[in-house]
Amino acid sequence: MSYEYNKEDLYSFVQFIGSETRERGKELEFKQCPYCNGGNHQDLYTFSISIESGAYICQRSSCGRQGHFVQLCRDFNYQLPYYTAKKQYKKFPQKPIVSKDRAVEFMKSRGISEKITRKYNITTQIERENVIVFPFYDVDGKLVGAKYRDSEFTAEKKKREPKASKEWFEKDSKPVLFGITQCKDFTRLVITEGQLDSLSLAESGIDNAVSVPNGANGFTWIEHCYDWVSKFDEIVIFGDCERGKITLVDGISTKFAGKRIKVVRMMDYLGEKDANDILRKYGREQLRQAVENAEIKKINAIKDIADVVQRDNREFEKVKVGIFDVDKVLLGGMRMGQLIILQGKAGEGKSTFASQILANVVEQGYKAFAYSGELPDYQFKNWLYLQIAGRENIDSNPTDYGYIEHSLNRAAIPKIDSWLRGNLYVYDNDYIADENEPQGVLQITEQVICRYGVRFILIDNLMTALDDDMSEDLYRSQTAFVKALKQYATRYNVIILLICHPRKNGSGGNDAIAGTSNIGNLADVIMNYKRYNGGESDNSQYQSVIEVTKNRNSGIRLDGKDGI
Repeated sequence: MSYEYNKEDLYSFVQFIGSETRERGKELEFKQCPYCNGGNHQDLYTFSISIESGAYICQRSSCGRQGHFVQLCRDFNYQLPYYTAKKQYKKFPQKPIVSKDRAVEFMKSRGISEKITRKYNITTQIERENVIVFPFYDVDGKLVGAKYRDSEFTAEKKKREPKASKEWFEKDSKPVLFGITQCKDFTRLVITEGQLDSLSLAESGIDNAVSVPNGANGFTWIEHCYDWVSKFDEIVIFGDCERGKITLVDGISTKFAGKRIKVVRMMDYLGEKDANDILRKYGREQLRQAVENAEIKKINAIKDIADVVQRDNREFEKVKVGIFDVDKVLLGGMRMGQLIILQGKAGEGKSTFASQILANVVEQGYKAFAYSGELPDYQFKNWLYLQIAGRENIDSNPTDYGYIEHSLNRAAIPKIDSWLRGNLYVYDNDYIADENEPQGVLQITEQVICRYGVRFILIDNLMTALDDDMSEDLYRSQTAFVKALKQYATRYNVIILLICHPRKNGSGGNDAIAGTSNIGNLADVIMNYKRYNGGESDNSQYQSVIEVTKNRNSGIRLDGKDGI
């Protein structure tokens, strides 16, 4: 019989072959391509499958395997439903559930009122009233599972009956989130680890509280609830606080990387383990405060520019080159901590111009993010602050060589920090992410947009920003990277300013951008910043010009003859 693709088979396949994956938008990315295993360099996350269609591709040019999910399953001997029966979940009788008095009594002992107990249809087993029953309903309101809890379970009972369990599921229950049908809208979703925790939030008047079905490390519910969870404006994670860490955070953040995610602050647990413990000891108001105080999950590779430690140029240890004129222009020689490259023409000021735009964007009330692949964060901050400070806040320091070295007046730094704090973020070039964290510029950019509310992104420049796992085929990597930026700009309604280099000996125009022609094709506006060289054809009245060579807003171009 013909096979009809569905995403549940995809997740089952991943478990079958034991691959580590991550979700990125509508794509499921494998840590290593199952065909080429990343090649000789062990490239990561080059292989992806569309969650919606099942189409797969490996971006490594030396591999390039692509096709449909059904072919992938054939190649790795995974039996699809047209060969064997699919996973069959138990069919539960769809009839009203009445909350029994024994269940009401137990829930009251945990701080949950009779009203909430009956609202969520909590009851007991017919044959054993000490066993509490938590019914699970899917997104269509159908009863699809049941979880049981022994209300009389103790450590002593476990010793007497080694096979006894505190909690267990009805066999073949469908794994879904508990509390779906009681949710009211798609504004904020609070996810907890246990049913008593989500019920504690409901008891405290918090709407849209659910719990995972099978603990902090079980994510089988994702395939059945992904689309439903994705509809919410934001997710608040209220896991268990254990050994200085809050559970669920890493898993949910990875699975829903494109969502606005908040985490309950550890201090709001007040030393307790979970939401139910907080309710019983401190009451409903503390739970409400804990949810309201939840903070945006920190992106480890991002820091507030105001937190960058200021470093004065005079603090650096300098090493002389030994050639007087070189040491002279370097204001004393090479500085410790620098990577120095010897190349051809120097830059013409486009990064300076872009940073001026960056400051202007913040002045207009928008949050911004800057990635600089060439400058450490303290140097980027110093360069930006020198432009913001104004002449009256810049100290001029004479050197032994007759040149003047400029530095910020320290009294101005706190003022600029205060102005930019919370409004401008920079990429932390020194941070080394672990394998479960977003590492590429594209991933970081998407998260900083969603979590910090950034509306303007500066990426300086294309070649340094290209992800390591895109480096094998340069033009293909450039196209994929710029296309992703274009999609982010459209999807999140933000402005992304990307700095590129011109081709060597380019003739000008949009085709002069170094790399694939798709860069210019995908852009909405192309600006060209250049410095006059002082030739006979140059307009000596100006030092630099800005040209607009592509403009989808009005179609009008600026040729820069008047200079700036």
